[in-house]
Order: sequence, then structure tokens, then C-alpha cells
Amino acid sequence: MLGGINNSLFFQSFAGFAVLGVLILLLRWAFSRGSSLVEKPSQIGEESEYGLLKVVAKPANHIEGEMLRQKLAAHGIKATLTQTKAGPRLFVFPEEEKVAAAILRS
Repeated sequence: MLGGINNSLFFQSFAGFAVLGVLILLLRWAFSRGSSLVEKPSQIGEESEYGLLKVVAKPANHIEGEMLRQKLAAHGIKATLTQTKAGPRLFVFPEEEKVAAAILRS
């Protein structure tokens, strides 16, 4: 006992401040801006802005593009149909570009 004060009660009163400090840090982290785990809305870009993917078809609309994508999928080729600034485009990886073009021509 220091100076007539019960030390255990004195130190227990600081536990509330510690819990409050942890809650403050947790809430600051949870509501901070800049590093969100929520997906950003997609943006329409040029044909050249899709990394390694190459254009194999330029369908008139998404229905025609989906039919072409399903045709490639039936042959085991992964294809991506997306909207670009120039309209819908069907993309594949470069190593499958020639095979995909041949399938789409047939």
C-alpha cells in the first residue's frame, strides 16, 4: 500500500484506459481510408490496357460475344469477354491466340 491507497484498485483503474486505447486503435484502423478490401468498380479501357490478353474477336454485341466465348470454352480455351471503349472484345492469352482464331473461323 502506497500512502494509504489500495494498489490493486489503483492499477485496475488503468486497465480501463488500456482497453479504451485498444478500441481507439481498432476503430481508427477499421474506418481509415486508402487501403480498402472492397473491390473497386470496373473501368472501361482501351484494347491495349488488358495486360497479356490478346483480342481474337470483335463481336457486334455481348450476346454474339458470349456465344463465341462458349465455343472457345467447349474446346478448352479460357477466354474473357469484356467491354472496351471500342465495343465488346473477346480476349485470350497469347499462347492460345492462334488456336482460338482457328476455332472461331471454323
